[in-house]
Parts: sequence; structure tokens; C-alpha cells
Amino acid sequence: MNEWNRLVVKVGTSTVCHKNGAPNLYRLDLLCRTLSDIKNMGKEVVLVTSGAIGVGVNKLHLPERPKEISRRQATASIGQSELMRIYDRFLNDYGSIGGQILLTKDITENSIAKANVIATFNALLAMGAIPIVNENDSVATEEIVYGDNDTLSAVVASFTKADILILLTDIDGLYDKDPSCHPDATLIEMVTDISAVESLASGSHTNQGTGGMITKIHAAKIANAEGIDMIVASGKDPRILYDLLNGVPHGTMFQARR
Repeated sequence: MNEWNRLVVKVGTSTVCHKNGAPNLYRLDLLCRTLSDIKNMGKEVVLVTSGAIGVGVNKLHLPERPKEISRRQATASIGQSELMRIYDRFLNDYGSIGGQILLTKDITENSIAKANVIATFNALLAMGAIPIVNENDSVATEEIVYGDNDTLSAVVASFTKADILILLTDIDGLYDKDPSCHPDATLIEMVTDISAVESLASGSHTNQGTGGMITKIHAAKIANAEGIDMIVASGKDPRILYDLLNGVPHGTMFQARR
């Protein structure tokens, strides 16, 4: 079994939501059950979640993501509230407590605010809670936004001094070419030199998500620079986390230099 005592797990919008934007309750239930069980093993877990705007669009019965900043922020506010309600209900079912942390770049790059955020993470983990992190899309503008939760999750992994960062997404990992266009694409299981694979990255293939392999490679750079390994794997079944804990490889491992 891998000796990971503190895990940061990030789930993308395509993992949290159905294609129509409605919350994927089956998958969210599995995720909360798995994270709660991992916590019961004596490990600490931080969850970085996307999906606020997607859930808000669905709840408001909008035909698409709003293009106006103010409407998009309002939609995120409504969606974040609903998303946390879902997490709270499922975590409570499995004996866990979630604590919401909403971040923007201006907070994480301010030395005093950063210290306060780190203290909050440490306090929540000491209390046995699962911090649930998202970008604060209801107030974020271009100047203070990360723009993708892959990057945010790497920052969170750094702040919490995590042992591992796991990105659960709609792809199985990094391939030697785009698998949506090339059926013969081969999964790359281990990356030790990120510069050698940057050219393989592509943007998001979903209507809901904001990331893609480009943002995941950027996240890997941040995590690896802090000595933290990062895994990109499929989020179709969150119970894949058990395999990863038990040393069964899935997806692509971006290994930090020791």
C-alpha cells in the first residue's frame, strides 16, 4: 500500500455532472463514500471540486453557460450552494463532515491571506473534516481567477503539504496522441520529465469543463516542484482511489524528482 497520509483529490465538472449539467448523484455518492472510508483508514483527505456553474445552469434551467460575467457569477453562486448541499448530505450519510473553502488567486498570492488559508486547512483536517475547495466563481474576475481547478488543486496540494495529488477526470490519463481522434493512441503511464510531454497536451473536449491536458500538465509542474507526485486518472468510478492507495497503477503518474 502507498504510504500516502494526506491526499488532495480533484474532480472535474464532467465527473461531478451529467452532460446536461445535472448533478451525477450516483457518482457523487460513490465519491463521498470512498473519501469517507479513506478518512476512516486514518488518512486525511482534501477535495477540490468543480461543477458550481454546471449545477447552477441546470438548476436555473438555462440553455447554456451565461456569457455575461455577472450572470455567470450569479449562476455559480446558486450552483455552489446546491453542490455543497449535495456533498453535505452524502458525507453526512457516511459519518463525515465537509468544510467549504472558496479561493481566488488574490487570496492565495497574498502572504497574510495565504497563511490564514493554510491555518484553516490545518484546523479542518485536525478536526477530522474534509475540506471542500472550489474557486470562488461568484466573485472571481479575470484579474483574480485561476480559471481552472487543476491549477487550484496543485496550489492546495502545496498549501497542505499533501503526499499525493489525484485528478479524477473524463480521460484515462495522458496519451501519446489525442485518443478522441486516434484509436491507436497509447496511454503514458509514467512521466518523469514534463517538458518532454508538453507538446502532447490539448484543451478541454467538454462543453462544461474549463481545463484539459494543458492545465493538468501545468498543475503537475506546480505539484512536482513541491516534491508532490500527481496522478491523472478516470473519474468514472471514484473507487479507483482504493486501487491507487493499494499500489495498483491507473492513468498517468507525474513523478516529482527526489
